[in-house]
Amino acid sequence: MLCLTDVLVTPTPGTPARPPRPPSLRTAVRDPYPLYRTLRTHYPLVYDEPFGAWLVSRYDDVRAALADPRLVPAPGDGIPAAPEADQLLDRALRGPALAALTAAVERGAHVLARRLAAREEADLVAEFCDWLPTATAVAALGLPYEETARVHRWCRTGLGHSGGGRPELGSFLRPLTARRRAHPGGDLLSVLCAARTDETVTKLVGTLLGAAGETTARGLASFLANLLDHPRQLEVLRARPGLTAGAWAESLRRDPPLHVVLRRAVSPVGAIPAGATVACLIGAAGRDPDRFTDPDRYDAFRPDPGPLAHGTGRHTSSDALLARLTAEHGLRALLAALPGLRRAEGARTAPEDLVRRSPKILRVHTR
Repeated sequence: MLCLTDVLVTPTPGTPARPPRPPSLRTAVRDPYPLYRTLRTHYPLVYDEPFGAWLVSRYDDVRAALADPRLVPAPGDGIPAAPEADQLLDRALRGPALAALTAAVERGAHVLARRLAAREEADLVAEFCDWLPTATAVAALGLPYEETARVHRWCRTGLGHSGGGRPELGSFLRPLTARRRAHPGGDLLSVLCAARTDETVTKLVGTLLGAAGETTARGLASFLANLLDHPRQLEVLRARPGLTAGAWAESLRRDPPLHVVLRRAVSPVGAIPAGATVACLIGAAGRDPDRFTDPDRYDAFRPDPGPLAHGTGRHTSSDALLARLTAEHGLRALLAALPGLRRAEGARTAPEDLVRRSPKILRVHTR
């Protein structure tokens, strides 16, 4: 259990005197890592007034905060408002449903990768990462292919895991679920329709589309960027694809798609009063030198990356599952279709968002 009182009032033994109070997170958009180091070393728990939240930055403290029942998902942090939908989807994504989802990821990845094979250069963010999670959801659910653009827009603009706030999703699904109930098939929507109301099916589909949204695409972009920046490691994965899961976990540790996860205190937690917002700094925790050796280095074969990027506890399984499948099958498809895959020369864009960080452009040679 997290003991934030001790974290706040007891400095780490052997550390030098505290520097002046650190600047706000809002000032560290382009390069937050120096600030993360200051926070971990001298201010492991501190209130950031401009940001409006208590900041927690050390690995052990962030992990504990994410699992603490006194700290619940805060509005606007991308965590579902209806956790029962996540739990239902987690139970549904087994057996035939999981097989359908996995097959859809693999099929979608190969289709997108083959489209790039005829080109000499491509932008993996715009032409692969942004579309693969949506294409997977459309194929797995058996939705009409011509509706891919609309489903993609729902995913990218924050449809939400529970389907709430998007009544058009229910209208869109109603005739499809009626047909599946009359003539079930092998797709995921048929599985989800079994013994469930239309309202529940809408929530489950909304949850899956939420998992197929921006965070999964950003995580995939950072994963591919890390491997392209380390071509020798990429070649090892080409020869030994079974190591891909570890390489994905390492990317989540070093470059998570969400650097900040917000929680709200429903009761006092040490120095944190009830009702306060707590910012769990995933980006800082993943580079904590007390937890990881040489934490700024990307090592696809690190024995224990211990990622926090998809949370440590409630309401995360479907997101983590789809993201992992997307990363593993996405990489395999690219390596199979693009034997000369390597990063193209040119300037790299700096991130413009502290909370959600990933490459905006990922130019590659395909041959």
